[in-house]
Amino acid sequence: MASHTTAAYLWGLLRYRPEVMHVTAPTRRRAKRQFRVHFSSILAEEDRAEREGIPVTSVPRTLLDLAIRARPEQMDAHLEKAEERGLFDLRALESVLGRAGGHRGRGRFRSALALYQPDPAFTRSKFEARFRRLVKAAGLPPPSMNYIVAEFELDAYWPDLRFAVELDLFETHGSRAAFERDRRRQEELKLLGVEMIRVTKPRLDREPEAVLGNLARLLCRRAAELGGAQRA
Repeated sequence: MASHTTAAYLWGLLRYRPEVMHVTAPTRRRAKRQFRVHFSSILAEEDRAEREGIPVTSVPRTLLDLAIRARPEQMDAHLEKAEERGLFDLRALESVLGRAGGHRGRGRFRSALALYQPDPAFTRSKFEARFRRLVKAAGLPPPSMNYIVAEFELDAYWPDLRFAVELDLFETHGSRAAFERDRRRQEELKLLGVEMIRVTKPRLDREPEAVLGNLARLLCRRAAELGGAQRA
C-alpha cells in the first residue's frame, strides 16, 4: 500500500507529489527504481485505508512514518494540515503511537503530539491554546491564561515574574479606539510593575522558534531582574 510521503500526498498533507513513490509491504521486496519499498510485518487494520481507490496507510500511520525523517517544525506543519483538512483525530493518533513499538519515528511523533494533549488552562481561542502548548513544548514554564491583574485581563501571564504576553489578533484590535485602549492599558500595567510584550498570530505562525526563543530570553532576564531586586 502507498505510505510515507506518497500517502501524505494522497491525503492532502503535502502540496507536491514526491519524486519517488513509497509503498509498505508485509514481506521484504526488491525495490525498483521508481519505488521505495518499506517492510512491516504487522500493520493493524486501523493502519490501513483507501484513498481514491488506492490502498494507503491511514492518516495516523502516515504521520508516524513521516516522523522518521521530518524535522520538528515539519511535523508541526503536518499535524496542522491534518487538522485543517478535518483528518485530525487525537485518539487515533495516540492509538497508533501505542502500537508503534520500536518504530523509528516514535520519539519525534510523541514530541509533536504533546502539543495537542488536553490542557486544563482556560483559553478563549485556538490561538491562545496553541501559544500555551508551544510554550510547554519548548520546556518553558506554562503561563496562566486570561489572568486578572487589577482591572485588566491578561492573555498569558507569569505571576511570579509579573510578565505578560498579549496575543494580538487584528480582528480584536482593528480600530482606533482599541489601539488607544491597548496603549493606556500597557502604560498602567507598567506602573503596576508588569512587563508585557505582544505576539501576533501571523508572526507565531511564520516564525514560532524565533518567538519562543525571544520569550525564553525575556523570561530569564525578568527572573534575574526580580532576583536582583529582592537581594537589594
